[in-house]
Order: sequence, then C-alpha cells, then structure tokens
Amino acid sequence: INFCSSLTGCVTCLDHDEHYILTFPNGYGRQVNALIGIFIFNALSILTVPWIELGGQCSISCSKTGYNASIVFHTKPFYGGKKHRVTAEIFSPNDKKPFCSIEGEWNGVMYAKYSTGENAVFIDTKKMPTIKKKVRKLEDQDDFESRCLWKDVTYNLKIRDIDAATAAKH
Repeated sequence: INFCSSLTGCVTCLDHDEHYILTFPNGYGRQVNALIGIFIFNALSILTVPWIELGGQCSISCSKTGYNASIVFHTKPFYGGKKHRVTAEIFSPNDKKPFCSIEGEWNGVMYAKYSTGENAVFIDTKKMPTIKKKVRKLEDQDDFESRCLWKDVTYNLKIRDIDAATAAKH
C-alpha cells in the first residue's frame, strides 16, 4: 500500500516575517513478506507489526532569505537496512555546496555535520515535548475543514464500526 502526496505547505515565522514553502514525502504501508518457493507467505500477522514508512525527496525554501534545504526520506531496503532514515542538506543563498548535512532517523536522533568540520546532535525527537494541538470547536469549523469533514468517520472508527466508517467516507 502506498500513498503519494503532491502537497505543499507554508510555515510562517512571524517574528522575522519569513515564509517557508515545504513539500512532503510519500507514505507507504509496509509489512514483512517471506518468499517460500514460488509462493509469497505473508508473515505479517505472525512475525511483524505493519508500519507506515515515509519515502522520497522534499524541500524547504524561503524566498526572503534565500536559504533552502533538500531532504530525502529513505525507504527501508528489502534486505537489511534501517527504517525511518532521513538525510538533508542545507544551503545558504546562491551556494551550491551545503553548509550543513544532516542524517539520522526522522522519529529519533538526527546528527548535523557542518562545513566548518563541527559535528553535533541536530535534534532528538524523542526528547521533544508533546504539544497539544489547538483546534477550533466543530461548530466553529467550516464544512470542509478536516475535523468537521471526518467527524463521522472518526466516531465510527472509535466505536469499531468499520462499515459505518466506510459509508461515512462517501
């Protein structure tokens, strides 16, 4: 299973009046399969838990400052390798060589290597605090805002009524 995105977002840094345009990776539903002879044996329910994997190239850019980043979410190879790997390069305006390279796991620790030779932890997502989302009440949302649009699907999934949840999507 996979889903592709062609989404573009904008994050605004109000203190500096900067707008960062970003793209998003694709998502893949993964499971482990074992090849037995000419048959594929699905070991999902016996040996592993499925996971969502991010994959593909993304970018972040700011037209005001000229800074930009190229980010690659690496998918796990069929044999060996790690899940959730990410690499990135950050560029100064008009530079073709990055001043910082980043690698690690998008849901764990990422390490930075700067062009000065310095190495450091860039971010440890496991140590970041969880911030509660601020969402307007359903009655204050327009019909096509996410929570309002999906409220019936969400409710039916919570009560484990898959058929009603499926019907609510249509």
